[in-house]
Amino acid sequence: MDKKVTVIGAGNVGATAAQRLAEKQLCDVVLVDIVEGVPQGKALDLNEAAPVEKHDCHLTGSNSYDETTGSDIVIITAGIPRKPGMSRDDLISTNAGIVKSVTKEVAARSPEAILIIVSNPLDAMCHVAFDASGFPKERVLGMAGVLDSARFRTFISMELDVSVENTHAFVLGGHGDTMVPLPRYSTVAGIPITELMAQDRIDALVERTRNGGAEIVGLLKTGSAYYAPASAAVEMAESILKDKKKILPCAAYLQGEYGQQDLFIGVPVKLGAKGIEQIIEITLTDEEKQALQKSADAVQELKDLLKTLG
Repeated sequence: MDKKVTVIGAGNVGATAAQRLAEKQLCDVVLVDIVEGVPQGKALDLNEAAPVEKHDCHLTGSNSYDETTGSDIVIITAGIPRKPGMSRDDLISTNAGIVKSVTKEVAARSPEAILIIVSNPLDAMCHVAFDASGFPKERVLGMAGVLDSARFRTFISMELDVSVENTHAFVLGGHGDTMVPLPRYSTVAGIPITELMAQDRIDALVERTRNGGAEIVGLLKTGSAYYAPASAAVEMAESILKDKKKILPCAAYLQGEYGQQDLFIGVPVKLGAKGIEQIIEITLTDEEKQALQKSADAVQELKDLLKTLG
C-alpha cells in the first residue's frame, strides 16, 4: 500500500479502526500501544484475517513510535475510557498528559501527517494536540460530529422505519451534552425530518443523540462505545486518503467562523488530501445560534481548565 496510517491506542476503538482501515483496503496500518504484546498480538491477528477478508494491507504492532515514521494520517485514540457516572470532562487531566506526549512523538516522526483526534474530552484534546504538534489548523481535527450525526441518523432510521442510507443529519458544537443536532438540516431522501415527524418525537431523538455515548456506557458498564467511533474516524480518514472532499461535521479550529475565535468546535468541513480544505458556514436561526454559543462556552471552559493544568 502507498498510504500509511498510524493508530495510537490498541484498545477497542483503536483496534477496530485498524480493522476497518485494512478491510476497506485504504492503507497499511501501524498500531501503537504502551502495553507490551497487545498491539503486536492484535496486528498479527488482523493480518491472519486478511486472507479471509481478501485484502493485502499490512498491519504492524509496536510499543515504540519509530514504526510510525512517514505516516499520512495519525488517529489518536489513546487515553482512559469513560466508565458509568463519569462525564467526558472527568477524563481531562489524565488524557491531556497522554495526548500531549503521544502527539509530540508522532509529530516529530511524521511532520506532514494529518491528526485525527478521538480521545475524550474530544474538543479539549484537539487543543492539546494542536499546541503539542505545532501543525497548521488544517491538519488537526477531531472526530465527533461524524459519530454524533451517525447516532442521530440511526435514531431517525429507527423512528421512521427507513434505510439508514436515506438519512442525513448534522450535529454541530462540542462533543458532549451541549452538542447541537439540527433537525432543519437533517433529512430522509432530501425531505427534512421536520416534515416527517411530530416535534415531540424530534425532541426525543435530539435528546437521545446528546446522550448517545452515555447510553452505551450505561449498558456496557465497564467501558464505552467503540464500533461507531472507529467507523466515524475511518470515514474521515478515507475522505482524506482518497481526496474525496466529503462534507463532514468535524471538530475544527475556528478563527471567526460561527462567531468563535481560537476554539475547536464541531462544524461542517470539506475533508480532502490536505485535511480541512474548507469550513462551511450554514445559516442558523437565533435559537440554533444560542445553542451553539452555549456549546462553545462549554468547550471554552475546558480550554481554560487545560491552562490551569499546565
